[in-house]
Amino acid sequence: MHSRCDHVQNEGFSCAVPTFLRTCQPYFSYLESTARSSLPERTPLPICIRSQLLDFSQQLCTRLEQLVLTYASYNFLSLVESEPDSISHFYIGYCQIDRVKLSIFRYCRPTPYLAGIHTGLYKRMRWNVVKPCKGKEGERGEAEGERDIGKTDGDSERETASVKESAVTTEYYFLCYEDIPKEHTVGRSEGEEEPVATGDLVRMWSIGYWIPTHPDPDDIYDWILCSVPQGQYGKLLCLGGEEPSACSATDCLLGVLLSQESVSMERASL
Repeated sequence: MHSRCDHVQNEGFSCAVPTFLRTCQPYFSYLESTARSSLPERTPLPICIRSQLLDFSQQLCTRLEQLVLTYASYNFLSLVESEPDSISHFYIGYCQIDRVKLSIFRYCRPTPYLAGIHTGLYKRMRWNVVKPCKGKEGERGEAEGERDIGKTDGDSERETASVKESAVTTEYYFLCYEDIPKEHTVGRSEGEEEPVATGDLVRMWSIGYWIPTHPDPDDIYDWILCSVPQGQYGKLLCLGGEEPSACSATDCLLGVLLSQESVSMERASL
């Protein structure tokens, strides 16, 4: 009887956490979109107010992460991404900068970049980035792209199967770390030095993007039959050995995306 009561209680805890995380989603959406979104019809916020909103968003993210980790330590829920009903990550907001929209997710703990395959990479954050396609249907596709904002269900990689159905593209970016050998230099000849691995490991953080390798993005049947999508990591930005906060990591990604968008617009105007 006691064991049955414990089981019922555990199930209650398992349901309570995802419900609470969903309850927090509108707050994250408001905080991040109000602080970060940049639209022609919107007056920019004073820097002090923007900073306060992002600071509150960061505090909420940290507290929720601690809550999930505490529940997981008592085996009330799973953090393993490949397991059904696991809570490996949760939604922490969205924003729109001109035509680029992104939704933001936080992994509760470092998670292997690919499920079931050791790559040495561990992901800590994910951003779903929606951009209009180039061409005649680009403007129409922007409205359809709203469907991707704030998505929290399913593996992000599987969502690429729907890209062909609209006039928008969805790209996936990650904050990851990898442990690489620490190097020192030794002299080879006059004035030349060569790096040599010492055996010690140093943790390096970076932001990169998902490069699908399997299944074929153009074959919907391959996607249906594939249990675990495979992809490579296209490194964009090295952040050094210190883990950035969720707020500063999003700032870094937005800097890269805005630079890319600016270059694209300059080329289009030529």
